Amino acid sequence: MTSNSLPHNAPPAPSGSAPSASSSATTPRPATRRVVDAATRTLHWLMALSFTGAYITADGERWRLVHVTLGYTLAGLLVARVLWGLFGPRQVRLSVLWRKLQGLPAWLQSLVAVRSPSALQAAWRPGQNLLMALAVGLILVSIVPLTLSGYAVWDEWGGEWLEEVHEFFGNAMLMVVLVHVGLIALLSALRRKNQALPMLTGRVPGPGPDLAKHNHRALAALVLACVLGFWAWQWNNAPVQPAATSWGWSENHDDDDDD
Repeated sequence: MTSNSLPHNAPPAPSGSAPSASSSATTPRPATRRVVDAATRTLHWLMALSFTGAYITADGERWRLVHVTLGYTLAGLLVARVLWGLFGPRQVRLSVLWRKLQGLPAWLQSLVAVRSPSALQAAWRPGQNLLMALAVGLILVSIVPLTLSGYAVWDEWGGEWLEEVHEFFGNAMLMVVLVHVGLIALLSALRRKNQALPMLTGRVPGPGPDLAKHNHRALAALVLACVLGFWAWQWNNAPVQPAATSWGWSENHDDDDDD
């Protein structure tokens, strides 16, 4: 319909009428800003998934290949995270984490001088971010002995003592992860704001410039593709055990060697 077909005597719309559908559709959404890029979030959740799966499949021969595959994945993701922390954007640099950790000794010394609840509250504010940074740093560092000892066990470099070392580092890392999750839950309750949301969506509510200038979706997709490709390769190259030994093989193979 053209403008000439409109009636010339159509009354103007009243000034107090409700807004049209087009104007309501263009209502701006609540302001948010990006604080964590997609690549960092992908690395974080893949590492969390790999460790959780490896810990669950740690016992028993049936899931041993899955356990080993997830261990290799965790080691590879650590290398990727270190490279991202060295050459990535400023907000994900390992130097930022290191600067936070450098303030930890001074903060611990300040706790000695606490004599009142108000002083404790004042000391707790900077301590929240410091403890979070410490948990993240410990998780990254503990992956190194965990994966190295796991590789040594898989390659049969030692006896049962090496398995106990690997188990120790696995349990130690689990404790650090639980402390990390507990801190997030505690801070979410104290600040009345979901502290895990930025690692899920990458954004936080509120106006202001994006802390993460670029989302790096292509890099996130590349990391995910590499992990899925490695898992598929491991699956295709997995050794096929005979049906008689696929279950309970580890308990019986010593007796077979004696025959």
